Amino acid sequence: MGRMAARVDSAEALAADALDWMVGSVPSDDHSLYSGGAGVVLALLEGQRHFGDDRYGDAALRRAAALVDTDDCSLYFGLTGTAVAQRSVDRLLGVGEAGRAADRALRIVRSRFDGRRWGDMFELLFGNAGIALGALHAGDPELAVLAVEPYLDTADKTPGGVNWAVRPSPPRSHHIAHGTLGIVYALAAVGAAAGRDDFLAPALAGAADVVSRNEAGPDGFLVPHSDPQHRPELIERYSYGWCNGPAGDAQVFRLLGALTGDAAWTALGDRCWHTLTRSGLPHRVRPGFWDNNGRCCGTAGVLALACDRHVEQGTPLDFAHVLVDDLIARATVDAKGARWSNHEHRVTPSDLPPEAGWAMGNAGIVRELLRFVRLTRGTDPAYAVPWPDHPPAMAPKVS
Repeated sequence: MGRMAARVDSAEALAADALDWMVGSVPSDDHSLYSGGAGVVLALLEGQRHFGDDRYGDAALRRAAALVDTDDCSLYFGLTGTAVAQRSVDRLLGVGEAGRAADRALRIVRSRFDGRRWGDMFELLFGNAGIALGALHAGDPELAVLAVEPYLDTADKTPGGVNWAVRPSPPRSHHIAHGTLGIVYALAAVGAAAGRDDFLAPALAGAADVVSRNEAGPDGFLVPHSDPQHRPELIERYSYGWCNGPAGDAQVFRLLGALTGDAAWTALGDRCWHTLTRSGLPHRVRPGFWDNNGRCCGTAGVLALACDRHVEQGTPLDFAHVLVDDLIARATVDAKGARWSNHEHRVTPSDLPPEAGWAMGNAGIVRELLRFVRLTRGTDPAYAVPWPDHPPAMAPKVS
C-alpha cells in the first residue's frame, strides 16, 4: 500500500473512531451549533452518509430530539443553529418532526426580532449576519432578508470602504466570525438568493475596507484582528484560522468570486493561501501560535480551504496531507474511540479536555477528514450537509 493510500485509510478509520466516541459520549447541556449538540448532529449525519451506517443516523436523531429551546437566537449559540440541525435531519433522514421543530425555532427567532437586531452583538457568530445565513440554510429566505436589511443603513464609511459596529465597545473587527467579512458574506449570500441587488454594493465596500488593511504585502494577505485591538491582553493581533484569519477570509473571497465572476477575488484567495502555507502552521512555532485542531481556529478549518481549492482550482493536495498527518498524530485513540485535545499555554495543565462539538472538537474535524477521504479517492467531495457560511466548492465547467 502506498503512503498516500495508507494516510487516507488512516484518516477514514480515525474519523470513524471519532464518530464512535461522540456516539458514546454523554450529551452536555450545550445545544449550540458552535460547541454543542446541534453541531454534533451535523457531524453524525456526515458519518451516516459517508459510511452508510445507520448507527450514526440513529444517533443524529436522538441528539436532535434532545435539542432544547434557548433564549439565544443566534446561529452559533442559539435557536437558529438548532433550526439548521433540525432541518438537516428532516432533509437527509426524512423526519418530519425535525422539520416541524425547525419551523418552530425560526418562528421564535422571528418573534424576538426588534426590527433591527437580536442583541448587543451585530455580526455572524452571535448576531444578524449569522441568523440571516442560518435562516437561508433552513428554508426561510424572508427572515434572512429581515436580518440583513439593517446593515444597509448602519454601515460607517472608512478610508477603504465601510465597516460596522459589531459590539458595544469601540473596536471594529475585520474577519468572518465577529467582523466585517461575516457581514459581507451574509449580505452577498442573501442578496444573491433573494434577488436583492442592493445588498451587493455594501458587501463589496465592506470587503474593500478589509482588503485595504492587508499587512502582508502584494503576495500575501494578513489583516489584524481588530482596530483598536479588542482585548489585547487576551487576543493576539494576528491569527490564521477560519474565525479571524486568512482561512476564513478566503472563504468570503470565494463567495464573492463566484457571485461576481471577478478574478480579483480569486487572486485574493491565492494570497490568503500564500500566507497560510508559509506561516508555519500546523506546527506550534511559539506558545499560543497554533494550539487548536478544530474547525473554528485550528487545523480542520485550513483543511476545508485546502480541499475547496483543490476542487475549484486544481491546487495540489500537498498541504492538505500535511494537515491530515498532523490531525492523525494529535489524536487520542483508545477503546472509547478517538478525540482531540487542544492546548492552552497560559494555564496549567495546558492540554484541555477533548470536546465533541464543531468549533474545537470532533464534529468539525470529522467533517473535514471524511471529505478529504472522498476527495482523494475520487468520489463525491460534497458535504452531506453544507454549512451556512461555507460556499460549496464547484469544479470548473468544461467548455
